[in-house]
Amino acid sequence: MYSNAIKLIFKTVLVLLLSGCAAGRAYLPDDVPPMHTVSEFSDDENVSRTRDPWEGLNRSMYKFNYEVDRFVLLPVVAGYETVVPRTARTGVSNFFANIREVRTFYNCILQAKGKKSLVTLGRFVTNSTIGIGGLFDPATAFGMRREHEDFDRTLETWGVGTGPYLVLPILGPNTARSAGGLAVDGGVRWAIANAIDPFGGTGASTEIETGVTALETVDLRYRESFRYYDSDYPFEYYMVRYLFSQERELKILR
Repeated sequence: MYSNAIKLIFKTVLVLLLSGCAAGRAYLPDDVPPMHTVSEFSDDENVSRTRDPWEGLNRSMYKFNYEVDRFVLLPVVAGYETVVPRTARTGVSNFFANIREVRTFYNCILQAKGKKSLVTLGRFVTNSTIGIGGLFDPATAFGMRREHEDFDRTLETWGVGTGPYLVLPILGPNTARSAGGLAVDGGVRWAIANAIDPFGGTGASTEIETGVTALETVDLRYRESFRYYDSDYPFEYYMVRYLFSQERELKILR
């Protein structure tokens, strides 16, 4: 039972991986002034929707994510890019994006977005059949735009507040609400996968599932271009927090 719990935690963390982390640390030369000031990104008016009462903890997690990225994720991604042809990498990205259509579909329903839910269902069916299990994306060519919904947005629709800014280990910038949304979406996905049990007859279900989850983790990091400490800003933590806040504002206006 204990080992199964550990495996579940491991899989959930990997499946939920959202954030990019760092490659190499960059510093401003002594004779070059910063392009911005720290107050520009830490001013209360600018980050009014992203309170940060846990800044000490969040800074520690930010540094931890940098170290994990530097010594684990980015070297693996570099090997992935070297060994796997670009066409195959695109197919892998399409495959996992098609799986995530399920998350968008049920969250569209929970948010009473009927049209978006139908478009998402159409995309999933089209790409799962004509697109050979999602390896290709004919749905986009047919004019069906990919939507992006998750349980964080569902909670927002239901009137739940964002809560404080929270940098999660490995998962990166979040809020208390989005962290809860990640947990729910991860739990739903795990439940669906266990109900379907696609690898149940192979005799190596756990090993295959772990491999697939690891591949999705690598794909998510491969598609994320952001590198911590590569911005030439000595106060990058504040800048990332500010940009995270602005991204959320744009999603609210969508």
